[in-house]
Amino acid sequence: MIRVLVTDDEPLIRAGIRMILSSADDMEVVAEAANGREAVDIARSQRVDVALLDIQMPVMDGLTALAELRRSAPEVRVLILTTFGERQNVLRALGAGSAGFLLKDSAPAELMRAVRAAAAGEAYLSPGATRHVVDSLASGGTADRAERARRRLEKLTVRERDVLTLLGEGLSNADAGQRIHMSEATVKTYVSRILAKLECDNRVQAALLARDAGLGT
Repeated sequence: MIRVLVTDDEPLIRAGIRMILSSADDMEVVAEAANGREAVDIARSQRVDVALLDIQMPVMDGLTALAELRRSAPEVRVLILTTFGERQNVLRALGAGSAGFLLKDSAPAELMRAVRAAAAGEAYLSPGATRHVVDSLASGGTADRAERARRRLEKLTVRERDVLTLLGEGLSNADAGQRIHMSEATVKTYVSRILAKLECDNRVQAALLARDAGLGT
């Protein structure tokens, strides 16, 4: 079972999310929080696989809570679920280590897909968030940033660079394995090594780094 923490300052929103996730056979909402401070305290005190965080909340906002969770409970995968899909919010969340970003007007099936992806160590972006990331890459890919990215990738082996290239294309572990004739478990091991070497919190950060360095382009 995927153990989920739902964080939102509106009780009706929390109740709706609980109802959606509880309808899945592989998910269990183990706790609710009304602000980021509560979410951090809960994640520290009990086992949580995936934490859903809104952005604008009292006491502690979602992005601050995300940063705190990455420091104090790095095993918890964090999904931002919000009404506010501005480009700045998307990029800040991904830069801080979020496993995904989606909007509250997403379909219930999309919410469940995002939770499953996060629990599996993969990333999930809503279409709107993906557009912001693509726009950022198109407008912000300076020569200096590309050179910094290439220097960071120098520590990778040839095979690790192959796997990172596929991450940059957005492939899952299973799809990447089929492409380069590896088992899904082996790809997962490579991804863990890549994240550790590059000091990235998640696949999205590694994929953006790959794109900055020009892998696969």
